[in-house]
This record gives sequence, structure tokens and C-alpha cells, in this order.
Amino acid sequence: MKDRHLVVSAVNFSEGGPLTVLRDSLATAAATLGDRWRITALVHDHALVDVPGVETLAFPQSKSSWFRRIALEWWGFARLSRRLKPDMWLSLHDMTPRVTARRQAVYCHNPSPFYAPSVIEAWYDPGFFAFNKLYLWLYRAFIGRNDAVIVQQEWIREELGRYHRNVVVAHPGGQAMVTATPLTATLRRPDRTAPLRLLFPALPRVFKNIETLCEAMARLPKPLRDCVELCLTMDGSEGRWARALYRRYGADPTVRFIGRQDRGGMAVEYARCDMVVFPSRLETWGLPISEAKSFGKPLLVADLPYAHETVGSYSAVSFLDARDPAAWAAAIEAVANGCWIPQGQGGTNPAAPFFADWPSLWAYLIRDL
Repeated sequence: MKDRHLVVSAVNFSEGGPLTVLRDSLATAAATLGDRWRITALVHDHALVDVPGVETLAFPQSKSSWFRRIALEWWGFARLSRRLKPDMWLSLHDMTPRVTARRQAVYCHNPSPFYAPSVIEAWYDPGFFAFNKLYLWLYRAFIGRNDAVIVQQEWIREELGRYHRNVVVAHPGGQAMVTATPLTATLRRPDRTAPLRLLFPALPRVFKNIETLCEAMARLPKPLRDCVELCLTMDGSEGRWARALYRRYGADPTVRFIGRQDRGGMAVEYARCDMVVFPSRLETWGLPISEAKSFGKPLLVADLPYAHETVGSYSAVSFLDARDPAAWAAAIEAVANGCWIPQGQGGTNPAAPFFADWPSLWAYLIRDL
């Protein structure tokens, strides 16, 4: 008999890492919570979630404007919660809804409120600039209604700890898979005649730091420029910033714009590449870092707190100044010449309360219900 009801709201998710978090959370809930729990997911589109045992309610207008989104979170979900009568309501997308539930929690995955955009970034992505200014206020609104605020990394806990007494760190579900990967991954290039293939899996957002990586490629010595290629998962049509990047670097033979990839396509790209590079200046987690580890790929990543925490224990990694193209060029040159010496790192878990995977997080969230 299903006498408990879990509602997971994620109406703003449709792609990338956030969608992976939604699917992982639902699959784990369905597999571990038991027969007493009915599970309902509130989504943008029914097609985004296909998990046995999970019902979906779709809200296709939720992404059409911020006014609609706020109205849904603060008034629409209030009415819906009175009908669904949830025992546990988990909001996966940052905002705390005004709902009636025995317990509720919010998962804060977006780090943009803690990032100061430059004038150039504001010009190329004004939406991100406005979003950056608005989002901390949205984070804080009604945050006290939650039993727990969930974040992916310690540095975000420190930021949000000013606004809530119980901020817990929970690693994304894929991290459990990564820990089984050998920690002695090395650069393996069976075909030395083929170019060194670098992969940067990222959407063309201003904070992803794609330009620094492209500048690094432009600085490579001429003899190496036929021996290295950088693959970017964009095609230049995605927006103002993407078009600017394509105009500037589209003619560079060392930079390949391979377009956005689906999950299967990304698996192929990870398998084909020799190394994953990740210079992003802002991430909640940096899922490609975890995915690269699961494929045993060596890494060049930004020397920033999020990257150190996501890398964890791994030998085949070096950390570089995110804003220094010369440092990235030197590292890529060393890799291409076969003289790269990885920095490596031994990771430690965050302080309690900390949950390494979704099963342990779900057990905590539904305790005593």
C-alpha cells in the first residue's frame, strides 16, 4: 500500500547536468524507497523522464518567462500540494516553493549568485548578468521553510550557510561510479600518428572560459599545430557569445566545433579523445570532470575550489590558472611532446552532514516519515 508520497519538482530542467541529476534522483528513489512510496515528478516535458514507478506532471509553460516560473513556484505549487498531499517535497531547482508538505527540501545547484561577471560577459550574455543579480534573492526567499538545503560542494555550503542552519553536501549520483575507476589513469595514445585529441564538453556560456582555451591553442608552436586538435561541443549558432567565438576561432584548424552531443554521442567523444580539458571559471560540480574520470581520461582543469573537490582522488590531473592562456598552452605542449608530469591529487570528503550518493541522501531526507 502506497501511503507515503514523494514529489520531486524540476520544471526548469531540460538538458545537461541538471537533467542528469533529476533522472538519477528519480531512478534511485524508485529503486530504494520501497513500496510504500508513491513518486511524482513535476517536469517541463513528460518525455524527459522515463523511470518505471514514477508518475510525471508536465508544465510546458514553466520556462517561457521568469514571471511564470515564480508564479508556479509560489502560488501554483501551493494549490497543487494541497491536492497531492506530499509527505516529502524536494525542489531540485534552487527556489523554495510555498507548498504544504510534512517536510520539504531544496537542492541548490546554480553557483551564479556567487560569481561577479565582467563587463564583457554582461554584454555578450545580458540574460546571465540579470540572472546573476536576481538569483541570490530567489535563493533566499522562503529558504527557512526547508528542513535541509542541499548543495554539491563545500564551497557553496559556506556561501549558503549564512542563510540556513542545515546545509548538507551531497555528491551527484555519478560520483559513485567514478570511485571505482583506477586512480592511476595515464595518457594512452596507441596511434601516435593521429593528432592529440583534446575534448572540452561545455555549452557556450560566458563563464565556461572557452576563449582562454582557444587562445592557448593559438599560442602553440607552429610545428605542433598539425599535431593537436581541440573539440568543442558547440557549433556557433547557440547565441551571441557562441557566434563571437566562432567568428574569432572558427577558421583555426586546431579548433573543431563538433556541435552539441546527446548522451550517446558524448560517450563516443569521451572514448575517442586523448584528454579532457575543463577551464570553466564557474561550476556547481563540473560533471564532465567526473565523466572523464569514469572513462579513465587524463585531465587539465581550472585551479579553482569546485574543480579540486570534483576531481577528488586522481593521479592523472593538473590544475591550471583559469585565466592564463599561456599556462594552458604550456601544459598542452608538454602533453603533445610526451613530457607532461601530472600534478595529481588525493581527495577528502566534505565535513558532515555529507552524503556520497542518492541512496544515502534519500534515507536522510525521508527519515522518520
